[in-house]
Amino acid sequence: MHCRDNMRISTRWIVLVVVAWLLIVYLFSSVYQSGDDGGATYERVRLALVELDTLHKQSEELSSFIHEIRDKLNSADKEGLSLDNAHKDLDKSIYRVNEELRNLAVGKDFAKITEDAAPAAVPSKAYEQLRRRVQNGVTELWFYVRAELDKISKHPETGTAAKTTLANVLSNGALQQNTIINDLDMLADIEGRKEWREKEAQELSDLVQARIHKLQNPKDCQEAKKLMCDLNKGCGYGCQLHHLVYCLMVAYGTQRTLILNSRGWRYSKEGWEKVFLPISDTCSSGTGLNSIKWGDEESIKDYNKVVMPIIDSIKPRPPYLPLSIPEDLSERLMRLHGNPSAWWIGQFVNFLTKPQPELAEDIEKTRKKMGFLSPIVGIHIRRTDKVGTEAALHSIKEYMIHVDEYYQRLELKGPVKTKRVYLATDEPKVIAEAKQAYPDYVFVSDVDIAKSASVTSRYSDASLRGIILDIYFLGQTDFLVCTFSSQVCRVAYEVMNTIHSDASSWFRSLDDIYYFGGQHAHNQRAIYEHKAQSREEISMRPGDVIGIAGNHWDGYSLGLNRVTNKRGLYPSFKVEEIIDIVKLPSYDENS
Repeated sequence: MHCRDNMRISTRWIVLVVVAWLLIVYLFSSVYQSGDDGGATYERVRLALVELDTLHKQSEELSSFIHEIRDKLNSADKEGLSLDNAHKDLDKSIYRVNEELRNLAVGKDFAKITEDAAPAAVPSKAYEQLRRRVQNGVTELWFYVRAELDKISKHPETGTAAKTTLANVLSNGALQQNTIINDLDMLADIEGRKEWREKEAQELSDLVQARIHKLQNPKDCQEAKKLMCDLNKGCGYGCQLHHLVYCLMVAYGTQRTLILNSRGWRYSKEGWEKVFLPISDTCSSGTGLNSIKWGDEESIKDYNKVVMPIIDSIKPRPPYLPLSIPEDLSERLMRLHGNPSAWWIGQFVNFLTKPQPELAEDIEKTRKKMGFLSPIVGIHIRRTDKVGTEAALHSIKEYMIHVDEYYQRLELKGPVKTKRVYLATDEPKVIAEAKQAYPDYVFVSDVDIAKSASVTSRYSDASLRGIILDIYFLGQTDFLVCTFSSQVCRVAYEVMNTIHSDASSWFRSLDDIYYFGGQHAHNQRAIYEHKAQSREEISMRPGDVIGIAGNHWDGYSLGLNRVTNKRGLYPSFKVEEIIDIVKLPSYDENS
């Protein structure tokens, strides 16, 4: 019993540490509200960097402290010892960390930093990137704290009372994290920045769509150089759509009009144009031209027609494959968006999937029939062919944890009358299960679509309609919970980022990070030093390039340090994305 009491005391101290740390992050986020270029800004930034360094040290202390908890619990468990003395030591450590946090003079310094701040309507790229880094840091901290406290809760020495306390800590921690994220969202929109962001997103989208349209509608189709793409990849709809995206991106990079051959498509014998508008109004034939298979630039330049392989076997690999973005738009994209690569890919998805009038009418009828209204969270649950091979089985509860957090955050802004969830699945029973388990939610779904997604109905007209509608409505939601191992989930995320100015953080994936099959290496850069604390971790120094393999959503990512050639775990908050910027045609008026 005494052991349990000590656990309860420890968890209360954990609450104080975590809340104090989050308070610092919250106050720190208010620093970046100044857009002027004078000496006052320099002083504010200088003070902010001082606070950031202190904040970083406190984060390291918290990380080391939680490792200490875990190690002592494991040691006591292995040796069969009482946790009484261990908990006394831990309480002393907690007290020490907590006192350091208390002694940090946060309020006075931040009052000076934010005094007389008058941000401009158009933020700088540095401002936007730093704001998003703070938001990501808060999220990664919460992933870390939640995962570590969950481990303590599941420890065999943790009693019922302690588990109840830890559950309350997690609940209150989620609320605190949501409060900070809400405030950071408001910080992104103040002083006219929301209007700027929406206008900038629309202008960039219109520009890219006009460029692709120009490429696809040459002045002289007969003389135009072409890229031939067959819709014959042996995979599902999302994978085949991404195959077309890859073809169109290569066409864009080589300034060749894309000719799509989709007759006999496994989803519809009539081809792509059965459901989507033609990708060209004036040029759709590549017959009778001299052709060659894809090769290096020199070998293909004199041929009118180049035949594309699938992305998995393309050699040589052109530099403009995902996750690259065009150099001439890079500054604007990196300022506007948290995931410029997903935005760029989404523009090609948008161009390729403009619905035929009949499909557009079907979408609107289905929207009204289901009662699809905002606010609404989209979840995509796989249960059939991919589970056990490409993806693990995840319970409905795992998805709904993130749905709950989203609506908790939304309710901080005001009452939410109806909490809706768009549920896309390939197993109809999941819909009934969700409705029974979560009666406080309204599940917007179509059982017929779920039935059409089953393995036995795959590649039928009904199945094609169902998968198109699911992706469309998932992309229209306000937040997405799914598995990025699924092409459907990733396409929906890409669609979402063409609808909103920046929806890069509006998701939770239960497995992979976002990726594009066949992409170039996804690299990150270390911004803080890290010394490995276990055999599973890798060390890194500022500037080291890390090839990321995945995010474990527990504060750590898995990757390869390309400097040391060591592979292992590293703290996710200690790195930043490296954006792959390449030269691409601008398709200006004179080209």
